[in-house]
Formats: sequence, structure tokens, C-alpha cells
Amino acid sequence: MRLTTNTSVRLCVIALGCVVMTACSSLTAGNMFSHYTAQNESVYQAVQSGDYSRAEEKLPDYQAGDILDNLEKGRVHLLASSYPASKASFELSDKAVRDWQDQAVVSVSDTATSVGALAVNDNLTNYHPADYELGFLHLYLGLNYIHSNSLEGALVEMRRANQVQEKAKRQREAELQSAQSDMQKSGLSPNLGSVLSRYPDAGNKLKAVQNGYLFYLSALLYETQGDVNSAYVDYKRALAVAPDNKQVIEGTLRLATRLGMRQDLKLLSKQYGAYQPIPKGAGRVIILDERGVVKAMDNWRLTIPVDGGGGMGLYSVALPYYDDNAPQRFPALQLDGKGIDGDELVDVNLMASNHLSEAMPNMLLRQVLRVVTKDNLRRQAANGDDVTNLVFNVFNTLTEQPDTRSWQSLPAEVYSSSATLKPGSHEVFVEGKRYNFDIKDGQTTLVWLSRQGNNVTIWHKQLGAIQ
Repeated sequence: MRLTTNTSVRLCVIALGCVVMTACSSLTAGNMFSHYTAQNESVYQAVQSGDYSRAEEKLPDYQAGDILDNLEKGRVHLLASSYPASKASFELSDKAVRDWQDQAVVSVSDTATSVGALAVNDNLTNYHPADYELGFLHLYLGLNYIHSNSLEGALVEMRRANQVQEKAKRQREAELQSAQSDMQKSGLSPNLGSVLSRYPDAGNKLKAVQNGYLFYLSALLYETQGDVNSAYVDYKRALAVAPDNKQVIEGTLRLATRLGMRQDLKLLSKQYGAYQPIPKGAGRVIILDERGVVKAMDNWRLTIPVDGGGGMGLYSVALPYYDDNAPQRFPALQLDGKGIDGDELVDVNLMASNHLSEAMPNMLLRQVLRVVTKDNLRRQAANGDDVTNLVFNVFNTLTEQPDTRSWQSLPAEVYSSSATLKPGSHEVFVEGKRYNFDIKDGQTTLVWLSRQGNNVTIWHKQLGAIQ
């Protein structure tokens, strides 16, 4: 059967309407007929295998908008040791975030993209980064500043990151308080860090919304610059999220002792023991160890019953999900020929999964509205015409794509470790590479590394006197 003139006109009008409604940067063939994880696969696999140069080569000019595209570029450039390009990309993402935050609550462009997405898929909406991604944006801008020896610039980014963390905590305060109440009813002992920092003691729920990596790095920088009060605040925050991390414990004890926090020190010493300062004639190394790559969301298709106005029907929806596969495991670092264990600072997979869980109810509602809208468009356009009906069925199936957008080049986990060493040259052995750094008497050296596959990016900086 051939399409009639009227049918063809209807198809053109509807197709044109979709284009007009989604006339924005998100309207690409990839976003209409695929999803972010599938489009980003080559970059993701290159990062996962540790082939940073290939990951740089595979970075697209444009895919998911200025915010997410530049987050990925900034991170990949950082791993590839392209530091000026990394900083420039993160700054572009930061500007795009500020432009988005400065918009009115509902802008014309957001309204247009939302309407278009309702008729096509959520990938046509503007990307709004998760709180944990915004925290990492400022963290990595801060690391770029540290690498270029600008601790002042790094501290500015730590302050901005802490504002993001405070906002995240306020938004979830009731939920965290509920989790704390459930823990107390179960007879679990309180988290000392939560008590000291006045955070709800919510176990893994607190770890899912607060970044111990960020708090610890911020505390180190504040302490280095002599702002011990701000440093102590962030050490306590880090302790609430990572209560078993030895480096966080040492930092909290160190500043509680230095500031004369007698009540805090009494509680800390009872649980963790007395603080042991660096012996004279020695220095300290602190190692920040990023491992692996955060999980990427996959495509989950399921059929659900929905009353679309014309009676109950079965509709197929596409949703994102995270699989249960364990992240890649990495061997212990070797420091001067001896193994050195690390303590977890942050589980990025946990933060990503928690964000998806929070977003899922609204996401599912939009999916149901969309499939019903698409089906109504199909019936109205087809009006009994078999060919038109077939065309719309194919179009609806192909464009029903899950929103799998997220910052996929982030690490899966971050650990820290430390050691007291004699002044002079020392060596870290990691992923088959030997890296030398210097220790100075009474000083602290920061070694930062990120490892994926069998490769590693590594550098170090002198932080100064942290006794």
C-alpha cells in the first residue's frame, strides 16, 4: 500500500514538529536512536584498558552537551597528562554549569527540550549533572591547580566543592536522619566522625552522598596553607564518611591535638589511640590512589501495563541500570620494595548508583508518559493506514532509548595510604612502573596516581609542613 498525500503530510508535520520542539544542541541522530553509553563505548573502553592516548583520540567534538562532554574531556586529558587541555576543558564545563544554574527555573529552551523529549526520549533534554559529579568537577580543577603549583587556586575549588557537598547534605537531611534512626534502633554504635561533625550517622547512605576523597584533599590543602580550623572541619567530615581510613584518623587526631580540642580528643583517643607525630629527622608521604573506572549505565527494556486512556495496554519502556559486576581489583602498591595497603576514601560506584535510585521514580514517570504519547500520536497519524502505523511503530521502537548519561571516566574507587620515611629519594612501584619522589625532613609529600587496566598516571608535589 502506498502512502496517501494526506498521510505523507501528517508524517512530515509531526516529524517537523519534533525537530522544532527539540531544536537545540541535543538533537543528533545519536541521541534520537541510541543512548550515551553506546555512543561513548570506544572512549570508555580505552580508559578502562588504560590506553589514555586512544581515549583522547576517540573523544567526540560534540555528543552530550558542553557540561558532560567537557567533564569527560577534562578527565581523559588529565589521565593522558595533557594538563593544560584538562584544565581548559574543566573550565568550559564549569562555565556551562554556571550558565545552567543562572537560568530561570524554567527557561524557554528547557521547556522546548522537555516537550521534545516527551515525544522522543530523555536524551534530548539538557544534561543536569549529579551533585557528586559537580563535586568531582571542582576536585579535578583543584588537582590541576596543585599540579601547576597553585595551592591558592586549588583551595578556591575546594571551597566551591564543599558548597556542593553542603547542598547535597541539606537536600537529603531527612532521609539521612531516617537512616540514622534505623541504625540506632538496630543497636549499632554511632559513627564518631558523624558525632564530631554533626552529620546524621547514616552508614553507607552518608557515603553515597558525601565524598571522603574531596573532604580529605580539602583538609590537607587547608592545613598546608595554615587554615587549621577549616582543615579540622573537613577532617571531621571525612571521618564521618570514612571512619576506618587511617590517614583521615591521623589528620583528625593531629589537628584535634594542635587546636587543643580536649573533648574531641578524649573521644578520638579512646576510639583510635593517641596521635603519633612524625619523629625528628623524618618526613611523610601521602598517596592518593584512584582505581579503575566507574560503571556505565546499560539499557534495560521491560514491558509494563499502563492505562493510556483507551483502556489497559502493555507498553515497552527503556530504562538505565547498573549491573552487579564487581569492579576491577588492583594489587597493593609497592613503596621502597614493600607492599603498602590503602584505605578507601570514596566508592564512586555507590554514589552513582544512589543518584540513579533517587532519579528513577521521576524517570519512570516520564517514560510512561512518553510511550503513551507516542502511541497516541501513532493512532492519530495512522488513522487506520497500515503503512503509517508500521512507520510509527518502527520510529517509536528505535527512538525509545534510556538516558544513560553520566560522567563515565571517573574512577571506580579512591584509596589513600601514608608512610613515615627518612629524607631522600624513595620509590613507588605500580603497574610495572617505578616512580621516584623526594622526602624532606619534617615535610609532607603528596603522591597522586590514577590506574586503569595496566597503566597509571602519577605525579607528586611537596605540600609543606604537616606535623
